[in-house]
Amino acid sequence: MLDSLATSEVVHTLQRAAQVIRWLPDPEPPPLAAPPVGRLRVGVDLGTAYLVLVVLDESGQPLAGEYQFAQVVRDGLVVDFVGAVDRLRGMKARVERRLGRELTHAASGYPPGVPLPEVRAVANVLESAGLRCTALVDEPTAANALLGVQTGAIVDVGGGTTGIAILQDGKVVYTADEATGGTHFSLVIAGAQGIEFEEAEALKTNPDEQSRLFPLVRPVMEKVASITARHVHASGVLVESLTLVGGTCAYPGMAQVVEQYTGIPAQVPLHPAFVTPLGFALHDEATI
Repeated sequence: MLDSLATSEVVHTLQRAAQVIRWLPDPEPPPLAAPPVGRLRVGVDLGTAYLVLVVLDESGQPLAGEYQFAQVVRDGLVVDFVGAVDRLRGMKARVERRLGRELTHAASGYPPGVPLPEVRAVANVLESAGLRCTALVDEPTAANALLGVQTGAIVDVGGGTTGIAILQDGKVVYTADEATGGTHFSLVIAGAQGIEFEEAEALKTNPDEQSRLFPLVRPVMEKVASITARHVHASGVLVESLTLVGGTCAYPGMAQVVEQYTGIPAQVPLHPAFVTPLGFALHDEATI
């Protein structure tokens, strides 16, 4: 069931996140009127296409954050350690200026199925950037920390992979992850249009172009749906709803294609790119 997906609390949190998490090319916001008091909860998402840092207050509401395009991870594996550390260190410093407080810790995560040594590499990036890593959690489980889905499947479509978590009574009973994500949308567009990847990435996120490009990316959407259907079947669990998260799922028509292919009702929450980073922050249980 998607009982919590449309609750006012979840909607408010996602709306607030979209307001305070800065896209790096945009002008830097002014500092807060006063530094926040109490415990801060910090989440870092090292994605295949985007790097996100978000800070929550004690009640779990977003205070500040930043995200930027970054190709420092591929399929859950850190492929540019120095680049990841440098970018995260810069993000940390800018968000600290905005908050008027130092950030000392954060939680992060990984796609399901990533080998443990690679999971540890994520923690090493955080720690090298000056953030003590307090928790590492798989991405769909992190997403559910915000959404609170009790029964159904969360499908986290990232830049490079599609991760699935199947839940019963609020507990994850099955996880899986396979290559296919938003980067594949961009590769298909680049090939079909004869343009560079970066230009294809910009076209993909341009609302004025998305309808025209839909026939090109639909097969990739169907691949995501195929992965989802196969793992739902493999789990042996009766899944009656799908919750799609990750920035790729903001592409118009994504939920409809997945629902048509799988035969399972599918829904995308507001601002799906921020669901998993917020979930990571909710797993940051540091006391100082």
